[in-house]
Amino acid sequence: MTAIVGYARTSTLEQVAGYEAQLRELTQAGCTKLFQEQVSSVGKRQQLEACLDYLREGDTLIVTKLDRLARNVGHLGQIVTKLKEKGVSLRILDRGLDTSTPTGELILNMMGAVAQFERQMMLERQREGISKAKFDGKYKGRAPTAMRQAQRVKELATEGLRRSEIAQHLGLSERSVYRALRG
Repeated sequence: MTAIVGYARTSTLEQVAGYEAQLRELTQAGCTKLFQEQVSSVGKRQQLEACLDYLREGDTLIVTKLDRLARNVGHLGQIVTKLKEKGVSLRILDRGLDTSTPTGELILNMMGAVAQFERQMMLERQREGISKAKFDGKYKGRAPTAMRQAQRVKELATEGLRRSEIAQHLGLSERSVYRALRG
């Protein structure tokens, strides 16, 4: 028996409305099993891995949008290859795409390439803007938040808190705590 499986993801816990909308759309699309997580696309995506392991020949994986599934064209290619090897088709709801057809597969590959190109162009424009701002003396970079709290870090250390506790208490990384204690 074939299954219609859905995968939903948002990057942060604050994206509640988008997360709920994905779950609703996947259910309406007939998904009988849902894998869901709230994690950055570059983080470890345990539910995506579980989903890919769960899928069997003849199943269909459905996502609401391409960016919910893959972080870039290379990653998309890996996922599509894995699905193809298993005999699983992919549907992307917002684009009406279905890789069970040759045309759907072609369009998916073209869309992935265009999306990656757009991302690279955006990053290039961002780098150019930062470079110009630096040249104009308007870009100072990110404020060193840990060093602004160096005095508080030292106070907590003298109170006997461990470095990991200080980091958690102040919302810093442990490396930042080490640097503040050294400086």
